[in-house]
Amino acid sequence: MHELGIVFHIIKEVKKVAQENNCSKVSKVVMNIGEVSTVVPYYLEDCWNWAVAKEEGLQDCKLEIRMLDAVTWCDGCKSEYPTVAHGKTCPHCGSGNTWLLRGNEIEIQEIEAI
Repeated sequence: MHELGIVFHIIKEVKKVAQENNCSKVSKVVMNIGEVSTVVPYYLEDCWNWAVAKEEGLQDCKLEIRMLDAVTWCDGCKSEYPTVAHGKTCPHCGSGNTWLLRGNEIEIQEIEAI
C-alpha cells in the first residue's frame, strides 16, 4: 500500500505551506488524483484519517479527492480519447502512436487553513 507514503508526503508539504503562511490549523486539503495514477482513493482517505489524527494542526483536517479522467492523445489523427475505455490503441484511427495526456496526476490542488 503506497498510499501511506503518499499521505506522509502530502502532510509534509501541507505543513510546510501552513508554516510559510503562518497558519496554525489546516481544515481541508483538496487533492487531484488521476484515474490511472495507481492510487486507490479509499486507501488514501483511510491512511489520511489515521495520520492526521497524530499531527498537530491537522487534527480533523478533511481530505477531498477529485478524480481526474485519464485522456490519451493520438499523434496519428490528432485527437483525444478516454484512456481506460480504449487503452493504447486510438478508437478513431486505430493507431498505436499514442501517449497519456492526463490522468496520472497526484497533486495538491488546494489547502484551507487559518
